[in-house]
Amino acid sequence: MGSTGTFQGARVVVTGAAGGIGAALARRFAAEGARVAVNDLDPGRVRAVAEDIGAVPVPGDASAVVEEARDALGGAVDVYCANAGLASPGDAAAGEEVWSAAWDVNVMAHVRAARVLLPDWLERGSGRFVSTVSAAGLLTMVGAAPYSVTKHGAYAFAEWLSLTYRHRGLKVHAICPQGVRTDMLAAAGSAGELVLAPTAVEPGDVADALFAGMAEDRFLILPHPEVAGYYRARAAEPERWLGGMNRVQRTWEATGR
Repeated sequence: MGSTGTFQGARVVVTGAAGGIGAALARRFAAEGARVAVNDLDPGRVRAVAEDIGAVPVPGDASAVVEEARDALGGAVDVYCANAGLASPGDAAAGEEVWSAAWDVNVMAHVRAARVLLPDWLERGSGRFVSTVSAAGLLTMVGAAPYSVTKHGAYAFAEWLSLTYRHRGLKVHAICPQGVRTDMLAAAGSAGELVLAPTAVEPGDVADALFAGMAEDRFLILPHPEVAGYYRARAAEPERWLGGMNRVQRTWEATGR
């Protein structure tokens, strides 16, 4: 897809950008002419991505990157991509530290970014918040209670931002893919192999879906369009949907997990 010029000169921050979806988003924004700040915990990988696409590296914790990234971009942010996330497998017995880390990265990092960004965005009447959620935030994911629950939280926060501030110029997009061929898919283990791998797409496909959605000002971005049908079924026939998901759970258990 060629450049539309829409983001020429826009100041963009992408967290979790050392690889996978984040790197693909950063690459696409840079190709569209944006000034991009890339963030991740691994300084070496962040600098490699930044050098490759002509971006500014801002390594560190995604929860505390906004002000430094804003300074690196000349004092303002036009688009913030809250992409950093933790896969966080486990059941209800997962340790407190697993739940806490998932909540901190998958939800609170988004909240902390919005706290810093909103005053300027609302004052000037424009801003764009992109939340990489996951289809798990609309549906669920077997074998990953902390991930599923916190991704529901990430979706809920993006939805709340949109309904609260859209009349004041804020555009919000929630990206909800199923499997994407990234390190996170590999970390999902046998559950990911069973549920996500068969229909997995490339990170670049997710970036394409986002840009198509932004061109239409769509809140919900579905790189896997079939997720819309699953979401409707979940709402309309919850017992049937839960029964179907329980069959997936039993299949997973039968394979030895």
